Amino acid sequence: MRLLVFDPFHGAAGDMVTAALLHLGADREAVVSAMTSVVGEPEITLVERSGIRSLLLKTHARPARRTFDEVIAMVDRARAPEEAIAMAIRVFERIYRAEREIHGEPVHFHDVGADDAVADVVGACTAFWSLAPDGCVILPVSLGGGSVPGPHGTSPVPAPATLAILRESGIAVSLGTPEDGELCTPTGAALLSEFSSLPGLGDLRYSVRAVGYGAGSRDPQGIPNVLRAMVVECAETVGTDEVDLLETNVDDVSAEIIAYAFSRLTDEGAFDVSAIPCTMKKGRAGHLIRVVAPSGSGERLASVMATELGTLGIRCFPVVHRFVAERFLREIPVTIQGKEWTVHVKCGLIGGQIFSLKAEYDDTTAIARETGLPVRTVARIAESRAWEMVGTRDR
Repeated sequence: MRLLVFDPFHGAAGDMVTAALLHLGADREAVVSAMTSVVGEPEITLVERSGIRSLLLKTHARPARRTFDEVIAMVDRARAPEEAIAMAIRVFERIYRAEREIHGEPVHFHDVGADDAVADVVGACTAFWSLAPDGCVILPVSLGGGSVPGPHGTSPVPAPATLAILRESGIAVSLGTPEDGELCTPTGAALLSEFSSLPGLGDLRYSVRAVGYGAGSRDPQGIPNVLRAMVVECAETVGTDEVDLLETNVDDVSAEIIAYAFSRLTDEGAFDVSAIPCTMKKGRAGHLIRVVAPSGSGERLASVMATELGTLGIRCFPVVHRFVAERFLREIPVTIQGKEWTVHVKCGLIGGQIFSLKAEYDDTTAIARETGLPVRTVARIAESRAWEMVGTRDR
């Protein structure tokens, strides 16, 4: 499995993302062509930042202030692969949602609506497309601190739009000091959020195949103002862990008692509890109660089963190997009946590819009660939006 890893230890901006991917080995001809079609040919030079050689990218674009529709029209005209254009549009949709949340309508993109930001996003998405990784991991992003001047006056760092974008994506962050200034821009945050497809490397062992550095425009003393990117390769393995499996048969326990036992077992740490209808001796109807428990907790949970169900015998299967798909939660914004909602969606991955998205029950039922829609309709809306934001059905 070939993964792309970003290490934003000193933040990220659009030009730094594009430059890091170029330094890493992205298709330079395709990237330059895509950026040139938007604002003109970029200037790419090799510089040093605190002793680290890195690429510095400049577009020399004129300042501009555009609406969302004007930005999307520019992206649509770019000379870039369709996949890269679609990705770039999603990046600006992330920024649009953040700006609308903070400032309301109408939305002007201010600095990120400038021609250089459009070129950076198109270039970064073209570079990402050319590398075609199996997945992408974003290490914690340094945000900086202090304040910066903006179109609405002095704004705190990180910028409100940057925080809104990173909150939606769930990427880990770290705050800095006032001396740092702004380290992560809204454009940088939106690009990393769009690229992110894996929550982390976990315990995977991997080998580093390539490293690239994208330089920021500033050159402070004491720390390299660069964004580091890596291509790593790791064995494509499925996750496993060990659990205890407990089973017992009951034929003289009411449904209410079984339901309460389920709650007790879950509260005591059981991963899963199920009741399977079965026919017992003398033709009596009963249930097979099955509990999946953390390894080493079988004896403790067996006593809970005995106490609550009154059963005299429980079969214990210690150290059962269990397949475990990677999973993480994402906050997905949806609009239903003209109102904005947030639904937590659980994402399942195998080999770095998303194969399952499921809206959380509590969120969907709360929306269903207020809107009067069936809960399955709310879930379908949230999951469809989640596929658009974090994965496709082909992944």
